Amino acid sequence: MYYEMRTYTLKVGTVKEYLKHFEEVGLPVISKYAKLVGWWYTEIGELNQIIHIWAYESLDDRTERRAALYRDKAWLEEFIPVAFPMLLKQESVLLRPADFSPIK
Repeated sequence: MYYEMRTYTLKVGTVKEYLKHFEEVGLPVISKYAKLVGWWYTEIGELNQIIHIWAYESLDDRTERRAALYRDKAWLEEFIPVAFPMLLKQESVLLRPADFSPIK
């Protein structure tokens, strides 16, 4: 299993708006293509960040599912035009669980 941890840094003052837009528009679409493991936002430390983790069976599975997401009309026309202008930076890290990890 592979996990993708995505960290988005948002423009100051847009976290609540981004969360609402993702929950109402983005999540129903992306959930067709990826399994959500967890979703967080920061309150202490570096602020205005959203961190989420998605599970994939393999790197090929991730590639196929992400390609399908990027062909989804709702993602391209309803989610991205509203969400992306709120972003300052994004980072994606692929993670593999250790043998002793409670999440495999």
